[in-house]
Amino acid sequence: MITVVLPPGLRILAATPREIQVEVLGTATQRTVLDALEQRYPALRGTMRDPLSGRRRSLLRFFASEEDLSDESPDSPLPEEVAEGREPLLIVGAMAGG
Repeated sequence: MITVVLPPGLRILAATPREIQVEVLGTATQRTVLDALEQRYPALRGTMRDPLSGRRRSLLRFFASEEDLSDESPDSPLPEEVAEGREPLLIVGAMAGG
């Protein structure tokens, strides 16, 4: 099981607690985790990535094991600590403003 921490806006939309767990079959990647999240919480479809291109939404960032994984390939394996459930995958809303 992979633990995912969602930002407040997505938690409210999906009616979930701060931390949720999803099961990923095969290699744990950003893509497989987001697929599992969208399958379990359909309200999240299209909120974290563009449904046509599959690209991450620009105001979301992905962190794991104190590393920013946002610009990594969505098919790159997640760190072992995340894949084994020892550390969470953090999905963070980026700060924007003027």
